[in-house]
Amino acid sequence: MFIIDGNNLLHAIHKAEEISSFSDIELCRNLSIFLKTTRQSGEIVFDGAGPRDKSPYDNIENLEVSFAGIGNDADTVIEEKIKVNSSPKRLVIVSSDRRLRKAARTRKATSIKSEDFWINVTKQLSKKRPVKEPREKRSGLSESETEQWLDIFGIE
Repeated sequence: MFIIDGNNLLHAIHKAEEISSFSDIELCRNLSIFLKTTRQSGEIVFDGAGPRDKSPYDNIENLEVSFAGIGNDADTVIEEKIKVNSSPKRLVIVSSDRRLRKAARTRKATSIKSEDFWINVTKQLSKKRPVKEPREKRSGLSESETEQWLDIFGIE
């Protein structure tokens, strides 16, 4: 399971791709796709209280989105998550922050720098994705569509 320092990753993306308009919600959507394709799950923690309306984060799959809260920072929250995790060897901590990387090493969790993680994410996302099958392939045609085809082929 990935635990991601959200602001740290956003900073790495802005620095690497020289863009400043990449938002936290765009990041979460991209990470969701990445995690779904790699059959993994994750949690991302951002500094601060976050937006008042958190509904854009509701439909993000495979990624739990949280905010550290007022007077707290993501590093402290992530450090605590590493500390209390019952199987830290299964964790992958995504941050370039030395403090978090040290906390990961202490509990024998894996850590990866944000820049390197983003390179992996973009490589995975750029791979050709399979074409999504149409709903009708699994559920069949509606009754009216079936009637249309029967008429076309002259079958009664």
